Amino acid sequence: MNARFMNTDFMDILIEGNAKFYASRDMAGKISKKLEVFYNPIMKFNRDVSILLLNNLGEKNLQACDLMAGSGVRSLRFITELKSGIVDRLIVNDYNEKFEELFKKNLELNNIDHKKSNVHIYSMDANKLLLESNGFDYIDIDPFGSPNDFLENAIVRLSRGGILAVTATDTAPLAGTFPDACQRKYWAKPLNNHMMHEIGLRILIRKVQLLGAQHEKALLPIYSYFKDHYFRVFFKCVKGKKECDRTLQQHKYLLYCNNCQSFWFSKINHGMCCNNDMEQAGPLWTGDLWNKTLAKKISDADKNNKFLNMICEESNIDAIGFYDIHSLAKKHKFAIPNYEQLLIVLNKKGKSSRTHFSEHGIKTKLNVRELMKEIHALL
Repeated sequence: MNARFMNTDFMDILIEGNAKFYASRDMAGKISKKLEVFYNPIMKFNRDVSILLLNNLGEKNLQACDLMAGSGVRSLRFITELKSGIVDRLIVNDYNEKFEELFKKNLELNNIDHKKSNVHIYSMDANKLLLESNGFDYIDIDPFGSPNDFLENAIVRLSRGGILAVTATDTAPLAGTFPDACQRKYWAKPLNNHMMHEIGLRILIRKVQLLGAQHEKALLPIYSYFKDHYFRVFFKCVKGKKECDRTLQQHKYLLYCNNCQSFWFSKINHGMCCNNDMEQAGPLWTGDLWNKTLAKKISDADKNNKFLNMICEESNIDAIGFYDIHSLAKKHKFAIPNYEQLLIVLNKKGKSSRTHFSEHGIKTKLNVRELMKEIHALL
């Protein structure tokens, strides 16, 4: 029997977005990189956002690469859901000897003529494919675990003005559960408090930016978020030494007081508050997580999605970090206020919003004492 033969008779036909695809029957509720064809239904939202971003980015004729395609559902959705002219050439790759055959069957399932489409299918080691390529305008890195092994070669092959999409599912190190692992893998100290997911996201961004700076490529986040079990960042590549220098200047430490829950950012990793040493996290990225215009376009494209709407609101707040109202209430012994009423009061002092990082979080430019004053006035 041909070693590359994949019998789809023993697979289900699944549907995601506008795409149909084959997947093993025992896969739907099971996630493992050992599966013959890797498909993670939880990551549907990840792929939804990729479609929304590319459809609203304003770019055309992209040379795109789906580096670790798994079942190939992301690429199938690119083909069936992206507006005409956005992607000119699509490279679909997965390091599985049967992937090329499977993806061709998936194209047939979606009535797509492989020979007439500018889709090129590979089953290569991801880094080998990158190094042997001529480069891309869009590279999607969505591995099982850390993206570290693929970042440098992807950055080398990313074009000027290109988009690098990075997923990290190893949230435990980045969110502070395993701080030593975070130091080894991401060259920064995490912090396991209410801000851990925003801190982890900003640590991931800095790691990617440091690798980019080595090649004089400033990688600026245009859309970022944390959801379920993963971090996701879309970077825009800006070529040039000066832009890299400006990016590196925004790498700082977060200093946090466990007593009053104040926090601020510093170039040094030490500070005092409430007569005690503050905890520190970082270095991490202290610039914007979103392009505001793009965040609004994405939100407008799916108006009923509360998560996207929240990110749109959050992108307009010129503040890093947030306060957890439940945590403050427990620490300072006050009743939890109505969030909507609180936001009305806070917005009279400047822009404030909820945050997608925490259901109890409020993002505001007010410091903790100013925030507490407004809360007590409301109660």
